[in-house]
Amino acid sequence: MVENRVVQGRMVTPKKLAEIVEGESVMEADSIEEADRDCPDCGGDVLKVGYMPSVTAFITGYKCQDCDWREREE
Repeated sequence: MVENRVVQGRMVTPKKLAEIVEGESVMEADSIEEADRDCPDCGGDVLKVGYMPSVTAFITGYKCQDCDWREREE
């Protein structure tokens, strides 16, 4: 089940959220989850999405729902 979420006022799919974090298209993305942390820039809620930018890599991306802050963990 794809669970869409609102990020900076726009509804996004898991794949779109992963593309926002990565800065380019991704192959596949898992469902969006609440990250257990607050945004270091604005204190807003942070979402987490796991995705594959390529066949050989899996990244966990973090994105604030309220501002431009984002981070990726390989």
